[in-house]
Amino acid sequence: MRIRRVAPQDIPALARIAAASYRAAFAAILDRRALAARDAAFFARRFRRVRRRLLLASAGGRPVGFSLTTRRHLDMLFVDPERQGRGAGRRLLAACERRGIRSLECFRDNLAARRFYEKAGWRQTRAYSRLFIGREHAFVRYERPA
Repeated sequence: MRIRRVAPQDIPALARIAAASYRAAFAAILDRRALAARDAAFFARRFRRVRRRLLLASAGGRPVGFSLTTRRHLDMLFVDPERQGRGAGRRLLAACERRGIRSLECFRDNLAARRFYEKAGWRQTRAYSRLFIGREHAFVRYERPA
């Protein structure tokens, strides 16, 4: 497993991973229209703008996951649904932590993600609702003890 910065040619593969991960993780949380709007083209456009803030996890030369950060906050961490449970998420999270990431948020009902972060030592510090893709959703904030 290798963690590295993202090159422009990596963006299409990461966009496909993001779209598949979004559908798998949020099918019970977001409505179909919201999920459909977050397709590979949507993520490719976004990732081109923020490429320098992305990290890529690869196995055997193939992208299997990524993280996106803003300052000391983890915006996204997704692993290809077909490759989950093989260490890519842990490696990405550890790389982000080494770079000073100390906070993240996730959907309150995304129990798999919450278990993952809690197992890694992150602690929930706040629960709240906010507007996301046109609807109110419940979120939780996590922080990593220093």
